[in-house]
Amino acid sequence: MEAALLGGFIKVILPRLFSLIDDKYKLHRGVKSDVKFLVKELRMIVGAIDDDELSDTSAAARLSIQDLRELAHGIEDCIDGLMYRATWEQQASFLRRSVRLRPPKALKTSAQLAREMQRLRQMAREAHERKQRYAADFPAGGQPSSSATPPVDESPSSPSDPRILDADLVGVDEPIAELLEQLAEVQPSRLKVIAVVGFCGLGKTALAAEVYNRETRSERFERHAWVYAALKSPREVLADLLRKLSSDAPSCQGKSVLETSDVGQLCAELKQQLVKKRYFIVIDDIRTEDQWKTIKSALPADKDISSRILVTTTIQSVANACSSSNGYVHKMSRLDKICSKQLFTKKACPDKYSCYKQPDPAEVLKKCDGQPLALVTIGEFLQAKGWPTGPSCEDVCTQIGYHLENDKSFEKMRRVLIHNYTTLPSHALKACLLYFGMFPSNRPIRKKSLLRRWLAEGFVEPQPSPSSPDPIAAFNALMDRNIIEPINLSNNDNVKTCQTYGMMREFILHMSVSQNFVTLFCNDKIEPKYVRRLSLHESSATDADSFSNVDLSLVRSLAIFGKASQTVLDLSKYHLLRVLDLEKCEELKDDHVKDICNLLLLKYLSLGAGVTTIPRDIVKLKHLVSLDVRRTKVHILHVEVFQLPSLIHLFGKFKLPDIVKPKSEVHEFLSKGKSNLETLAGFITDRSGGFLHLMGYMNKLSKLKILCESPAGCADRTDLKEAIQQFIEDEKQANIGSRSLSLHFSKCCEELLNSLKGPCYLSSLKLHGDLAALPQFVVSLRGLKELCLSSTKLTTGVLEALSNLSYLQYLKLVAHDLDKFIVRDQAFCRLLRLSLELQCPTFPTIEEGALPFLVTLQLLCKDLHGLSDLKIEYLKHLKEVTLDPRVTPTTRRTWEKAAREHPNRPKVLLLKSVDAAQSEIADYTIASEPTECAIQESSIPALLNQGLVASSSVMSKQSTSVLSNMGLSEVSSALT
Repeated sequence: MEAALLGGFIKVILPRLFSLIDDKYKLHRGVKSDVKFLVKELRMIVGAIDDDELSDTSAAARLSIQDLRELAHGIEDCIDGLMYRATWEQQASFLRRSVRLRPPKALKTSAQLAREMQRLRQMAREAHERKQRYAADFPAGGQPSSSATPPVDESPSSPSDPRILDADLVGVDEPIAELLEQLAEVQPSRLKVIAVVGFCGLGKTALAAEVYNRETRSERFERHAWVYAALKSPREVLADLLRKLSSDAPSCQGKSVLETSDVGQLCAELKQQLVKKRYFIVIDDIRTEDQWKTIKSALPADKDISSRILVTTTIQSVANACSSSNGYVHKMSRLDKICSKQLFTKKACPDKYSCYKQPDPAEVLKKCDGQPLALVTIGEFLQAKGWPTGPSCEDVCTQIGYHLENDKSFEKMRRVLIHNYTTLPSHALKACLLYFGMFPSNRPIRKKSLLRRWLAEGFVEPQPSPSSPDPIAAFNALMDRNIIEPINLSNNDNVKTCQTYGMMREFILHMSVSQNFVTLFCNDKIEPKYVRRLSLHESSATDADSFSNVDLSLVRSLAIFGKASQTVLDLSKYHLLRVLDLEKCEELKDDHVKDICNLLLLKYLSLGAGVTTIPRDIVKLKHLVSLDVRRTKVHILHVEVFQLPSLIHLFGKFKLPDIVKPKSEVHEFLSKGKSNLETLAGFITDRSGGFLHLMGYMNKLSKLKILCESPAGCADRTDLKEAIQQFIEDEKQANIGSRSLSLHFSKCCEELLNSLKGPCYLSSLKLHGDLAALPQFVVSLRGLKELCLSSTKLTTGVLEALSNLSYLQYLKLVAHDLDKFIVRDQAFCRLLRLSLELQCPTFPTIEEGALPFLVTLQLLCKDLHGLSDLKIEYLKHLKEVTLDPRVTPTTRRTWEKAAREHPNRPKVLLLKSVDAAQSEIADYTIASEPTECAIQESSIPALLNQGLVASSSVMSKQSTSVLSNMGLSEVSSALT
């Protein structure tokens, strides 16, 4: 694992080395030669790692990896030092005419950097020579020659026969009834695939086993089979199926026949065994879509028979693929507090102590966060240690790292955690996952902010490449594996905030800290060490002495949550910073911000409430990509910000100075088309002028938010109209891409909106203000997929005009009430999601045939009474209904009954408001408590193919110290 992480790190810094060779940095010839040498060295190291020639299974191999890591870190430091100096020199030559520029204290001289490059060349030679001297101790493949060990299967195992399960199931009545009903349905009368999906340890296998055992006792199906698919080729799975289905068939009696048959022969035999028979097959722990495609090809055409297949998987995309044509997906949820306590108590307390006072499970429930595997493991551990005379719940949770390392009871849990990490398909995804260690466990993480930080760190690229994904693809890959979970969702189902949880959170912390990927400061002193990413949590860094021996000059990412000492906030020490997150720093003041302007390599900057002004010197940050001042008190932003050549995202709620001179540097910069700005979210327009006409030069602008706060902001403002008109202008290109406009306006702006003319193009439009009629330009918009209207009252005229938007996929209406409105047959023919947020329950009438492809219906009105005459049976593709959490229990039960009677059995969810401070935009979140108990497995053998995830806090000192030594040998052997 160390080698894989190092390989990913080297791939990140290689592009920076290549850029140094470019003539723009004007390096000395000898330094260029050193850079070229190091490029070749690093490429060879990466090649060796990718070919598994460097593995960390032996002590000697791990020491070799440490050598290479030290070399790679030294190279990165030297690269960034060269880039920092080159950037400073470029600025110095530009500013020297008007300002006497003093070099920063940390700026290294050219001679110092040259000596550093020579030292790195020598380190590379010495590392190579050491490896050659001790090559006999770790030959190719990394196994010591004297003690070769067989490979270890890092995947948890699964019972091959569900009848061996002896599970104490908790809270399974509703899920079992749901799946049995899916099995019993005879319409449509063809093969149906039911997928049970969720993260490891949620009880998928036990749920499938209970359903399977009940069906085998019935006479509904002629044939039954249960097979385990993980770590098996499709041919092996098909052979297992044949053994289970036709043990008396001549072609399958001999084991050698099955072993020598190819996939084609097995498919033909399986079709012969199943043709014209009604069968029920469970495929446990399927992991790839290709595996499923091969298995599916072996199944005969199922006409008027209604056979059923149930698959379990941890991967959402696999579940979707299995059930795509005619199927159903059941997503597992975690246990609620009542079921968690019931299960834990059952496992922890022997029957002979049933009358004894039960243990306080609060710490265990918090650590496990509804994850059955964790609850069962800790419960059985306590019982094995002789509860109540053994360790308490608090002791076990405090020393969870020690138990994971030393107690066999926790071995399966440890393997599950390792498996979920090592099976990630790329170095980049591993780095993205470990970056979650930067955040406190009790804070939701904003998705878009996270993606921008990944980009700034270099883990991902704006455009995907063979070696690195784009940020959205990386995030979706982790979501697909259910390693991270969404917390807050927008109304159009986009993830706003997310988190890791429970034991997976503990494992991420262990890996990020032990690999020196992240340094955490949590109410203790940092040991003097090489710090690259520093995260300070919850008022813990107020002691300046804690950092007296720490070299802060090499930190690349700094995040402060809570208070911090002035030593930490002396930003002049962090000249190599790329990511600076201070929006939650309580001690941040304007005095600290001036030093930020010397962080010449900074790419991501987010500031908090203590800041009231941004200095003009911010123009020095030539590499800055993202600037977020939404949490600050900055009301006036200097136009020099728009001179930043790399700036892509600008967030805030700010005005600009009154005058932008026609021949000023800002005007010249923008007029030459040098701006790369894509997001400008939060510009306030009033009588101050001089900037709106400059927006026309921002050719890459794709997301724009404008606020008209006063009537003066709308009156006689042709420049505002021209700016908006130019932004929405249709360029007549087939693939313009996304273009979003959010406009907050007062009544006086209605004339301005009506004056906008088509043809125009927007993919997303948000209008916040009173609307007497729908502006004509909205109807003529090409490409409009998302529309949000917020008004005191939405009239019939506005609503009828919306019906003409035939390409709309998402519509959100926010109002006190709606006029009477009928959604006619074939209206909104492409709409997938409809959200109605109302104070009064004045919902439209939906005719049969309207909204033919609607998937999600959100009715956010606390006074909703019953179904409110909404006939959801007309919505043939409906999968989800979300209600305001304040609706009465009677109304909720009415909707749940209607959902059960619907052919698709859509889910009924409750949503609650989200604090705007925790989200990119105030929106909605999934109810924190599950509405139903999840399935539970009670025996450890049945849990071997499951994992665990739970909410957790930052690792305790004891856990961290143990985990820092845990898993290196285990993970190394797992990788081989």
